[in-house]
Amino acid sequence: MMRLHKVYHRLSLLSISISISPLSLSLKPTTHFSSASAPAGRRPRRSFASLRSVRNATTMATTRLRNLVPLNAILAEDGTGGGSNGSVSSSSSTSAAALAEDEDDSTTEVGYRLPPPEIRDIVDAPPLPALSFSPQRDKILFLKRRALPPLAELARPEEKLAGIRIDGKCHTRSRMSFYTGIGIHQLLPDGTLGPEKEIHGFPDGAKINFVTWSPDGRHLSFSVRVDEEENSSSKLAVWVADIETGEARPLIQNPEIYLNAVFDNFVWLDNSTLLVSTIPLSRRDPPKKPVVPFGPKIQSNEQKNIIQVRTFQDLLKDEYDADLFDYYATSQLVLASLDGAVKEFGPPAVYTSMDPSPDQKYVLISSIHRPYSFIVPCGRFPRKVDLWTADGRFVREVCDLPLAEDIPIATNSVRKGMRSLNWRADKPSTLYWVETQDGGDAKVEASPRDIIYTQPAEPLDGEELEILHKLDLRYGGISWCDDSLALVYESWYKTRKIRTWVISPGSKDVSPRILFDRSSEDVYSDPGSPMLRRTPAGTYVIAKIKKENDEGTYVLLNGSGATPEGNIPFLDLFEISTGNKERIWKSDKEKYYETVVALMSDEKEGDLHIDQLKILTSKESKTENTQYYLLSWHEKKACQITNFPHPYPQLESLQKEMIRYQRKDGVQLTATLYLPPGYDPSTDGPLPCLIWSYPGEFKSKDAAGQVRGSPNEFAGIGSTSALLWLARRQGSLCLFAILSGPTIPIIGEGDEEANDRYVEQLVASAEAAVEEVIRRGVADPNKIAVGGHSYGAFMTANLLAHAPHLFCCGIARSGAYNRTLTPFGFQNEDRTLWEATTTYVEMSPFMSANKIKKPILLIHGEEDNNPGTLTMQSDRFFNALKGHGALCRLVILPFESHGYAARESIMHVLWETDRWLRRFCVSNATDVNADDDGSKENVGPGAADFETKAVAASGGGGTERSNFEDEGFHSRQRTARSKLPLSSSDLLPREGVC
Repeated sequence: MMRLHKVYHRLSLLSISISISPLSLSLKPTTHFSSASAPAGRRPRRSFASLRSVRNATTMATTRLRNLVPLNAILAEDGTGGGSNGSVSSSSSTSAAALAEDEDDSTTEVGYRLPPPEIRDIVDAPPLPALSFSPQRDKILFLKRRALPPLAELARPEEKLAGIRIDGKCHTRSRMSFYTGIGIHQLLPDGTLGPEKEIHGFPDGAKINFVTWSPDGRHLSFSVRVDEEENSSSKLAVWVADIETGEARPLIQNPEIYLNAVFDNFVWLDNSTLLVSTIPLSRRDPPKKPVVPFGPKIQSNEQKNIIQVRTFQDLLKDEYDADLFDYYATSQLVLASLDGAVKEFGPPAVYTSMDPSPDQKYVLISSIHRPYSFIVPCGRFPRKVDLWTADGRFVREVCDLPLAEDIPIATNSVRKGMRSLNWRADKPSTLYWVETQDGGDAKVEASPRDIIYTQPAEPLDGEELEILHKLDLRYGGISWCDDSLALVYESWYKTRKIRTWVISPGSKDVSPRILFDRSSEDVYSDPGSPMLRRTPAGTYVIAKIKKENDEGTYVLLNGSGATPEGNIPFLDLFEISTGNKERIWKSDKEKYYETVVALMSDEKEGDLHIDQLKILTSKESKTENTQYYLLSWHEKKACQITNFPHPYPQLESLQKEMIRYQRKDGVQLTATLYLPPGYDPSTDGPLPCLIWSYPGEFKSKDAAGQVRGSPNEFAGIGSTSALLWLARRQGSLCLFAILSGPTIPIIGEGDEEANDRYVEQLVASAEAAVEEVIRRGVADPNKIAVGGHSYGAFMTANLLAHAPHLFCCGIARSGAYNRTLTPFGFQNEDRTLWEATTTYVEMSPFMSANKIKKPILLIHGEEDNNPGTLTMQSDRFFNALKGHGALCRLVILPFESHGYAARESIMHVLWETDRWLRRFCVSNATDVNADDDGSKENVGPGAADFETKAVAASGGGGTERSNFEDEGFHSRQRTARSKLPLSSSDLLPREGVC
């Protein structure tokens, strides 16, 4: 199947501009502008499509360069030549930035632009470090990070294969963030931190990833790469550091052995040995693409199979791609010891995960193999799981799953065969997994729907599988404790039902029973999740709590505490047998928002006495950023262990309020209203207002109306957040109020499908939000803008089409606007285009392009790999708008994906957004020649604030993995923990949302 975004030829829309730096030409963000009438006195913009155009542009740029200040002066003024964001200037990164024209051409400006300083300063603020606690909870790592990366890093070559993107030079996922340094602090007996000890010995400018503690906490392992020529990085080498001395050294002395981190990277097998995925020494040069193809590309369905797949991107296209995927993804596992010994482990293969047993005797090795697919990503390729001993002896094949192209699109559909294969956290070497009984099809009625099996690593001859539990809903995970207690979770999306079962794994005569049975949408009824403790084997199990003179079985339930007044997190002492509970801790609800982060008193084996508890908590307020505290239960004393500075002191006194209002159909809605520091509506009058949101689906009005979040949470501001405009001022005047996250519930009660009334409910929710900010006197009714990202962009376009009376303009980033291009479902819609044709058409703002009369700014990454949001969506929507004379603008960001990363791109997005808001919201003008007071400085090298989840998932190596559908199969224990109640030793300070 040929992918539409590959077939679609964008040469007719491509515009090229030229940046002059030593021996360099560079592409700029592609900008298209359309309005009902072209600006007077300006020539229409042309697309350059020939070498003559490029030569002419070069000549013009060279002439203009004589009248511009030197490039290095511009970079110095911008602070990017080794300035506040910590990036290092180079000729190659300099060439990636475009020179601004020295004329005021607001519709055809050349190069990347900068937003006003008050916005730029917040985005360029240095990020807070990530934290990681040692297994013994006596030391804390401060993992240091830089600010936004330069565009030159995104411009590096990458291979788009099987749903993932690979940096072929480094043999990692492309666009991977990194740490710049590691500091160690001793956690002193009084709860304070000792002085910082820096890990040292690695090269200057090293990029650090995959930081991992050894089981005994005496060593760290991590990968190191360094910059080389032509903006490329070296291959990754595995390093280890001694915690006591802080000295780091390469783990493997052979300079020819490098890490292959396309899938897994390395894992500690014991205190002195790691299993490492390396690039095979026998590998030669990459395969060469044939100049002449061997034949046509053919796909066939002559067996008349029903195969429906969503719009996955970056798939294999032909056999050459398949060969290239094998080349980069194939690795050789090796055992590497701290004493320098290296031993090969098994044959080369496309290994995807390595999971040692808790007793360190076995390793589960997962790999994928041919035949590959051209219509699904690698997560659905044939998968084999083998069992090996820790010293490299093959034991047995656990399973070999076939290609899974036919997983139905309905939510809760899964892969056939064994899935979620893991080690029991409470046993030395016992496996468990799940198998579907409905063929993996959520539309098939079956009872049971899933069965959980368990088996020893090496079963005895004739020993049968043990059925642990049967489920009528879809399996959702297990929290293990011991042979007397485990909690099993199941859920069903269509009904929003979620259940928690209590089972006794070691007692067949004890019947399973339901502990909680509730709606996943009903946040008010959420009892919380059991707190987990670390075992000596490095796994995590439910912490059992003992009370004085009480033989009951107690656990700690950590809950968000949703209430009509907002979240008030709590910690309950819960008796499993009776269901009795005692609230032993809760957050201060008057001023602060506090949460329980992790259990810290788990260094000893066995049950924990309640008076011996030590708990890590976080604390923040509307104006105070998150800090961490160590709470000692016996002393009832909380000691602050971090003192992070306020990330944007200029907004320290911003005003935040969680507001409630009602939709005309009676549904209760909530939003967070932000007002600038010092603003008083009674004296300053109403402000222009930006509403930024994202719709959600619900099955009940009551659940949709529940309050989520806390009024006391710190206002985190991300690099493209709407909250940046709280800092925007003109002289002493505040410019914007921000209504953040107003709930836009799309409700389908009973058998009703929510999207069948999407437009009606969308407009009703927007009307209620607009009426509320006007009623409060904080928003000028003629100066309200709306915006969103992804599904929020889809929302924005629909609101401008169907509720033009509410908004003066819109900003839509990385959206999908034509649902006929996602015919096999989108978001939470699992009906096909042919099953719900009317819904698909009516929901698509592309089909209502003729109705959009208010100004709309479209922004999209040129390399968007998110399923459904192809860059073509914005291209075609812009052409539809332009074809009907709409006032619109399209900005395509080179090298950017679904979320924007590079500093140049982010700064330009902020400049575009600020320009749009000033022209069509603040001024409420339709004249595209309105004064342009935005900065025209060249944006120097810099980079993006990678998403916290990506950083956390790979130890600082955030990657774009949106198409690697693992289907929940064989998620190793340390990964699975992130989906269960919080117990990880890795912590990331929240840095805001976008």
